[in-house]
Amino acid sequence: MYNLLNELTTEQRNPNTTQIDRLSSEEIVRLIHTEDRLVTEAVGRILPQVAQAVDRIVAAFQRQGRLFYIGAGTSGRLGILDASECPPTYGTDPSMVQGIIAGGFQAVKDPVEGAEDSEELGAKDIDEHGVTDRDVVVGIAASGRTPYVLGAMKRAKEKQATVIGLCNNEHTPMAGIADLMLEAVAGPEVVLGSTRMKSGTAQKLILNMLTTASMIRIGKVYENLMVDVLPSNEKLVYRAKRIIGMATGAPEDVISEAYTASGRHVKTAIVMILAKTDRDGARGLLERSGGFVRQAVALANAGN
Repeated sequence: MYNLLNELTTEQRNPNTTQIDRLSSEEIVRLIHTEDRLVTEAVGRILPQVAQAVDRIVAAFQRQGRLFYIGAGTSGRLGILDASECPPTYGTDPSMVQGIIAGGFQAVKDPVEGAEDSEELGAKDIDEHGVTDRDVVVGIAASGRTPYVLGAMKRAKEKQATVIGLCNNEHTPMAGIADLMLEAVAGPEVVLGSTRMKSGTAQKLILNMLTTASMIRIGKVYENLMVDVLPSNEKLVYRAKRIIGMATGAPEDVISEAYTASGRHVKTAIVMILAKTDRDGARGLLERSGGFVRQAVALANAGN
């Protein structure tokens, strides 16, 4: 095990930070910031692979499949965070994007000793979530060798799901399992082994890309507006109406009327205004266009 750790980029000593314990607070944060700049460069080097992952996720959504993130510790928490933001932001069913963490929900807050060391637990969690060949499973582990994650990826592969590996090292055991690898190698951490830092930041950036790009590709964004936002509180109601206004340029009274008449559905309200139709007409246009606002309005204009 020790020899294996010694080979990992994430487990090397960073030569730029060996004197960090002698620095002032400002010097420390400036040094961290300098190292963090390497993260975007590392992600930039694998953008073609990230785009391939997006295409596979979109294909899964189009066949009514789901996206699963699975990880331990920081990696698992980041997956849960990204998944939990999808319903309020894009109006998705909570089952569409799911995060799974070694040790279960308790591990989001408190470490669960030994949970990440069991391939069997990873496989069991895949079984319990009913993963099928329609789904995509993204295993996340900075090291690329966490047993829990590898066990989950292996079981998902047995079920013929699309399996993607996300890690921060090259030539890891993940690569022997995954259909596609995302290896964001940003170099050693500021503090040896603290992979919640550069590695975690790289993972967060990539997870943002995976869900955001996928949601855009399936019609949940019009221009750069999140038109499937779920207005579940006062702030989001205000945002929903503001989005309708920015998409249509309509006056406030027209926006409020369309918002109410649409059943508080932003996408429908936008099409109602732009296509000059009622709720049923807008819903019909959206259904014919596969849920894309731009195409729905184009259909209405073509009909005129």
